[in-house]
Amino acid sequence: MEQEKQLTSLPENAYRELAPGEEYTPMLPASAAPAEVTPYSVGMGIVMAIVFSAAAAYLGLKIGQVFEAAIPIAIIAVGMGSVLGKRNMLGQNVIIQSIGASSGVIVAGAIFTLPALYILGLDAAFYQIFLSSLFGGLLGIVLLIPFRSYFVKEMHGKYPFPEATATTEVLVSGEKGGAQAKLLAVAGAVGGLYDFVVSTFGAWTESVSTRICDFGAMCADKFKVVFGLNTGAAVLGLGYIIGLKYATIITAGSCLVWFLVVPLVGSVIPDAASVSPEQLFKDFGRPIGIGGIAMAGLVGIVRQAGIIRQALGLAVKELGGKKTAEQTTVRTQRDLTMRLILTVVIATLAALLVFFQFGVLGNWAQTLVALAIVFVIAFLFTTVAANAIAIVGTNPVSGMTLMTLILSSLVLVSIGLSGKSGMTAALVIGGVVCTALSMAGGFITDLKIGYWIGTTPAKQEAWKFLGTAVSAATVAGVMIVLNRTYGFVGEGALVAPQANAMAAVIQPLMEGGTTPWVLYFIGAVLALVLTSIGVPALAFSLGMFIPMELNAPLVVGGLVAWYVSTRSKDAAVNKARLDRGTLIASGFIAGGALMGVVSAVLKFAGADWYFEQWASSNGAEWLGLAMYAALIGYMAWHTMRAKPEQE
Repeated sequence: MEQEKQLTSLPENAYRELAPGEEYTPMLPASAAPAEVTPYSVGMGIVMAIVFSAAAAYLGLKIGQVFEAAIPIAIIAVGMGSVLGKRNMLGQNVIIQSIGASSGVIVAGAIFTLPALYILGLDAAFYQIFLSSLFGGLLGIVLLIPFRSYFVKEMHGKYPFPEATATTEVLVSGEKGGAQAKLLAVAGAVGGLYDFVVSTFGAWTESVSTRICDFGAMCADKFKVVFGLNTGAAVLGLGYIIGLKYATIITAGSCLVWFLVVPLVGSVIPDAASVSPEQLFKDFGRPIGIGGIAMAGLVGIVRQAGIIRQALGLAVKELGGKKTAEQTTVRTQRDLTMRLILTVVIATLAALLVFFQFGVLGNWAQTLVALAIVFVIAFLFTTVAANAIAIVGTNPVSGMTLMTLILSSLVLVSIGLSGKSGMTAALVIGGVVCTALSMAGGFITDLKIGYWIGTTPAKQEAWKFLGTAVSAATVAGVMIVLNRTYGFVGEGALVAPQANAMAAVIQPLMEGGTTPWVLYFIGAVLALVLTSIGVPALAFSLGMFIPMELNAPLVVGGLVAWYVSTRSKDAAVNKARLDRGTLIASGFIAGGALMGVVSAVLKFAGADWYFEQWASSNGAEWLGLAMYAALIGYMAWHTMRAKPEQE
């Protein structure tokens, strides 16, 4: 009877800082023996990893934003448990979520770097994408485990863990029933159908711009001023979850570039009339954004130097075998043994050595240098990634990876490796590091969820390896399909913004071309100024780099979130509406992204049902605006129906 009561809510001190001498007792106490690893939980986790890896890869390559899969997976897990009549599923649902959530982090690591191989015209075999993602994921897991106790236990209540908080609330409330999963499914169907008819049939234009009217076209041609807006359901949902604050900061970066830098450059360069605003953005705006991203990552590392030292000391202590009796006996604090962790680290590095030597480089000296770069950077930046997730829920992995690419390129060139082979090596190294840091940041969320609920950390850690392998294989396959269907270069290609940034940075370093160091410097200085006045420099810099049409919809989604959560004088009503909107937005994201994958597979299979002539017409753009307004109206109306404590 006592355990059933514990399953209804989190302890009162779950989110606040503990008083001296106060202990946190999770929902499932250490003395309990909850069902966690079962054929059902493992099987569902694998299915979630496959489905959300495919969806996240498509969305990330299309718009440059990888949605976090933890919340949708948690909702589906509790909904399926309810439909199947299962009881006391908290432990199993944590395992499902932990295995499945490998999808988003592995996808981020892969798509931020490896598509640059295609962009630069290099070969990228399945095994290269798969192994770099797999080994990076494994390193991220084992390098984070020694720091688990510090982040989730010792710093309890000092870090907000926004994503972990939301996911935990979903899992806990899910014990009451599956209404949330039903709501998510309906929203997923709406968002999926909406995006499917656009991407498959071209029923209306996916992106509209001010060129839709004569005045807007004149402004674009004469003054180099143009505004674009993506009308997709998935991007709208993403903006809702990001929220108005960060969506505004990201889009402010876009406004600076598109409404100041591009028109200013366009007014002074020779033959400006023949250069489009989009080309000016590519040549001048993006390099400034790259400089800002790199500096924002560096600032993050400097700011977290103290935490890195503390976490490193804890890791050294545990690797030396100095564990307390409580740590070795209490179920809710039991990690994989340090001996096993060290074994996996050595085995992964040995496998990387073989992979680099026989699959990438073919030179033992260069292979050893590459291996050293991977291990040192991954180890040093692991805690930075985890700390970023713990505080703001955003991992600055792209900025840190840009730094890794620049560093590795300079080192590889200094030892005689350049040209195409040098670019391939640097990008594969970057892919491994990027995936490791992405995994470290994402995995700390899973471990915090387990800490609040009271599952066994060692089981989460062990089965995370399986989720990593499944997600790595899935993203490798999806990336190859998307490359053959859409490509990453040319008209109609997937935007893959981070990978384009990586390609833009690495090519001149390896082939001796002109590197826009002045523009990088401008972006770096701007990031420092933003940091000094308290503006999140990474978000702003990403806005400068990602096209306006993909950032502006984030503000629209953020405005919807602000509107529905401020209309009532009753705080409970506003919170219920915001939470309901989060489910609907998650459905838009998951449904839109999944149907995008289906559309890509259909095109890959030769089913070309796209009405090109209509989709490129003004009528399709006006219809796109009308349908977008209807979608926003549906989202707001459906969200405003929420009531406090509504199941």
